[in-house]
Order: sequence, then C-alpha cells, then structure tokens
Amino acid sequence: MIDLKKIESLARQVHSAMPISVRDVGYDMEKKIRQILQSQLMQLDLVSRTEFDAQVQALLLMKEKLSALEQRLVILEKQLS
Repeated sequence: MIDLKKIESLARQVHSAMPISVRDVGYDMEKKIRQILQSQLMQLDLVSRTEFDAQVQALLLMKEKLSALEQRLVILEKQLS
C-alpha cells in the first residue's frame, strides 16, 4: 500500500518548488497535486516493503529446500548406479 504521508510530503515539495506567484493561488494546489500523485501511484503495480521482505524470505527458504533436494537426488543417483 502507498504511504499517504510520503505522498503528502512529495506534494508539499512540489508545491514549495513552484514559483511564488503560482504558490499564492493557495494550498488548494497542494491538495490537487496530492490527489494527482496518489491517483498515478495507485495505478502502478507496487508492493509494500513488508510484502517484498516476506517474498524474499519465502524465496530464500525455497532456495534452501531446493539445494537440499538436489543433494538428496545426487545421493540417490549414486545409490542406483
């Protein structure tokens, strides 16, 4: 899930980088920028850091299991020949 605090921070940065004449239009512009950023980021196929870390752990476990199975297979092949 997208962190709304990060979106708000990014929207503030974009708003503060605008020329003063444009910034004086009001903070309504910041709200619009936040909405646009959130809308665009939601369209991206992103995963949270937690989900990513969980998948990394699952892959490491599968790698260990695969390695153990490969070693077992080598032993069984030796026994058969």
